[in-house]
Amino acid sequence: MEPALEMSGLRKAFGATVAADGVSLSVPPGSCYGLVGPNGAGKTTTLSMAVGLLRPDAGTARVCGADVWSDPVRAKTLLGVLPDGLLLPERLTGRELLHYLGLLRGLGRGTVADRTEELLDVLELAGAERTLVIDYSAGMRKKLGLATALLHAPRLLVLDEPFEAVDPVSALTVRAILRRFVASGGAVVMSSHVMALVEAVCDHVAVITGGRVVASGPVDEVRGGRSLEERFVDIVGERTGGEEGLLWLVSS
Repeated sequence: MEPALEMSGLRKAFGATVAADGVSLSVPPGSCYGLVGPNGAGKTTTLSMAVGLLRPDAGTARVCGADVWSDPVRAKTLLGVLPDGLLLPERLTGRELLHYLGLLRGLGRGTVADRTEELLDVLELAGAERTLVIDYSAGMRKKLGLATALLHAPRLLVLDEPFEAVDPVSALTVRAILRRFVASGGAVVMSSHVMALVEAVCDHVAVITGGRVVASGPVDEVRGGRSLEERFVDIVGERTGGEEGLLWLVSS
């Protein structure tokens, strides 16, 4: 089957710093693919190139066969994105924002109204009916961002840290939404620093460090009989630290 997302040789440098160095990854439909790596590994840069937010220096990205850069309208019709640090129009309510974005997507007014109502209800945002986005908490903004990504019924979701700042109860709701989306044949690509979360939600994982994918495949295969966190530390080669130094913090 055609991959839901196929990245081939994506490269991006900022001056002398290479943020992504020939990243290639194939995400099958009906899968939830986790992208993990240390801070500065190139995750956000890679995802930004994959969805058309950042033009790569080299390489290609395709969404269900549509090239993100040469056929952007087709690709973005199939794609829902929750980027890191998403900025939203702040002088609208959540309902007004979803209605506006739905119309921009070309959806009919009735469809927009129905989907907006359901998304606000499922994501527990209906209670903020008259609240402007500027007054939303960080968790509420994250959930509203997810609603904007789901509104047009995409085939691929690309989510950068979707559970950050989301409370545990809401996190269960988001996980249920993602499971249902994948079960219906959609695909999810999500970055996260929380290994236990990736193990619980994802069936595939890719480890990226230094702008390169150093391990990828089904979660069980990558972790090799250990916890994903232990395997991640082995692959990345990071020193755990914290056990030495700062002696002034230790009471005598």
